Amino acid sequence: MEIRVLEELANFSPEKMQKIAIFDSPYMFYDLYTLLPGQMQKVHRHENSDKVYLVLGGEVRVQVGEEQATLTSGQAVRAPAGELHGVWNASDKPAILLVVMAPKPA
Repeated sequence: MEIRVLEELANFSPEKMQKIAIFDSPYMFYDLYTLLPGQMQKVHRHENSDKVYLVLGGEVRVQVGEEQATLTSGQAVRAPAGELHGVWNASDKPAILLVVMAPKPA
């Protein structure tokens, strides 16, 4: 059985947003994203994979398609396959997200 303690995995970098693998398989990935104020994941798309962002702490702006929203702790959003999506920390506090994508892109 694989058990991970998220508090022990989370780290921040002043250079860029961090993607920290929690679980990884040929079928999906399950990551922590850590963002300091001003950091972002550029808007992009995955043609054959859905992605879910769940905010564990802090606040982020999320874009899915042409829509944008502010998410706070406990809120989640799904970016369906083929839709543009991205996330950025427009607040003045660090943010931590749980991110799942399936199927895992090649």
